[in-house]
Amino acid sequence: MKKGMLRRILNRPELGALGGAIAVWLFFAVIAGDQGFLTLRGTATYLKVASQLGILAVAVSLLMIGGEFDLSVGSMIGLTGMTMTILAVEFGMPIILSMLIALVLALVIGFLNGYIVVRTGLPSFIVTLGTLFIIRGFTIGTTRLVIGRTQLGGLNEVPGYRTIELLLASDITLGGVGFSVSIVWWLATATVVTYILMCTRFGNWIFGAGGSSDTARMIGVPVQRVKIILFMLTAAAAWLVAMIQAISFDGSDVLRGQQREFFAIIAVVIGGTLLTGGYGSAIGAVLGALIFGMVRQGIVFAGVDADWFQLFMGSMLLLAVLVNNFFRMKASEARN
Repeated sequence: MKKGMLRRILNRPELGALGGAIAVWLFFAVIAGDQGFLTLRGTATYLKVASQLGILAVAVSLLMIGGEFDLSVGSMIGLTGMTMTILAVEFGMPIILSMLIALVLALVIGFLNGYIVVRTGLPSFIVTLGTLFIIRGFTIGTTRLVIGRTQLGGLNEVPGYRTIELLLASDITLGGVGFSVSIVWWLATATVVTYILMCTRFGNWIFGAGGSSDTARMIGVPVQRVKIILFMLTAAAAWLVAMIQAISFDGSDVLRGQQREFFAIIAVVIGGTLLTGGYGSAIGAVLGALIFGMVRQGIVFAGVDADWFQLFMGSMLLLAVLVNNFFRMKASEARN
């Protein structure tokens, strides 16, 4: 009984990330606790940072469990945010319609990414690396052509802005401190994705497609369709993050979202998802994003130069890979 319970615990992909999150919190609680990290306001700050990456990371975790990567999600944030803003501000479209057009654009790109990958057999890393530069170049060039610059504000003057702001960029006051509503979107997304993975046939298909696509095909899993849908879901997550950012900052920038694709992958890997696919969890991605948020804001509270942030994240990535590998070895020993 005890051995079986131990095996189940060690088999959980998010186990290493949970330990990492606790360790990071304790670290900054010690070195920055008296500088605001432990306050409710400090908590609200790092949760807000974690939430936007977390929405993206949860969707990316599904795709990586399915055995694929999408490096274009960061540039898609810039494209969809700028598309919505230009349509609403420059062309006077209703903000809801502008957002829906941007969503359709994201889904089309997600579909094309997935279609190219499954039809050609090329590595998704290479395909989406190409579309990353295509999308970013198109966004910069088209935006300069249309408005003559790469940034555009004025969303707060568009009819319907206040309603969307309430949904995507408002604060929920708890204990006198405002917590961003994006945290709710993050947790809601994680809940839905966790349910899909753990309780639905489609979730089983995702694990099968990432674990052994040939075996999955032989038992009737529509592997190509599953992977295309997963690419579309990551595109939709990028769109949601873009909308939250555009509404929060009252406008868009073509470079917004830069490097988010790498941060999302780091969060997912820290969360225990294998780079080879077939193993992982959305909860792990949530914890990975939480670690990101705590590190990002923790070094600020500690008074450390923000230039050191990438060193922290790279170190966390390497450590997470080592820890996750250790737990998988222990799980294998427990099975034997």
